[in-house]
Amino acid sequence: MIDRILANLVLLSHLAFVLFTIFGGLLVMRFRRLIWLHIPALAWGIWIELSGNICPLTSIENQLRKAGGTAGYRGGFIDHYVTGILYPDGLSRNIQFLLAAVLACINLGVYGTLAWRAKIPGTRA
Repeated sequence: MIDRILANLVLLSHLAFVLFTIFGGLLVMRFRRLIWLHIPALAWGIWIELSGNICPLTSIENQLRKAGGTAGYRGGFIDHYVTGILYPDGLSRNIQFLLAAVLACINLGVYGTLAWRAKIPGTRA
């Protein structure tokens, strides 16, 4: 029972991390100090997508699910929880490259806006 609860906590933490990786730049616009957490998270997210590796949180969740008497799953977090919704035919390497590019573009836009604001006198960077 405790293993299942822990597996669900890992799942929620993983989801929170993915959302922070994608949208954390928007939080940085409001809370500047988060940049020191967001930049490494962003780099990790892009690296995981480009390398084709699976995040260690996926393995931890699977181990906890197996220990709790439920089946783990194959593939990564995005493949298991998101692909079925967004990409019914499966997650390919091309889609992973696209996800990495979208992630980079969103955050380049956010950080570009922050840099642009910092150069304009009288605006809050």
